[in-house]
Amino acid sequence: QVQVVESGGGLVQPGGSLRLTCVASGMVLTIRSMGWYRQAPGKQRELVAVAISGGITNYADSVKGRFTISRGNAKNMVYLQMNMLKPEDTAVYYCNVDRVGSTYWGQGTQVTVSS
Repeated sequence: QVQVVESGGGLVQPGGSLRLTCVASGMVLTIRSMGWYRQAPGKQRELVAVAISGGITNYADSVKGRFTISRGNAKNMVYLQMNMLKPEDTAVYYCNVDRVGSTYWGQGTQVTVSS
């Protein structure tokens, strides 16, 4: 089993920045990728960014150039640096951990972009 905990959400003004942190614990040796998804009210959950073993990253078009995903040195942590935030970035952000044979989700952290 893998436990996933996110932190770092909050209220920020348009144009501001936030940094989300996700920590995975438990059977982390076989993690293949860690990523961030988000879900806004009334919308489906969507991929924001993912970091795959080997340094490969992938971003949603809507966040390219504004968000940066990175893995921690211990490989059981992933960060999402969010800059130039827009009101449409408002959502619950979920950390996803993919390991061989299983996928795990955190409880989510709320990000609200509003003036």
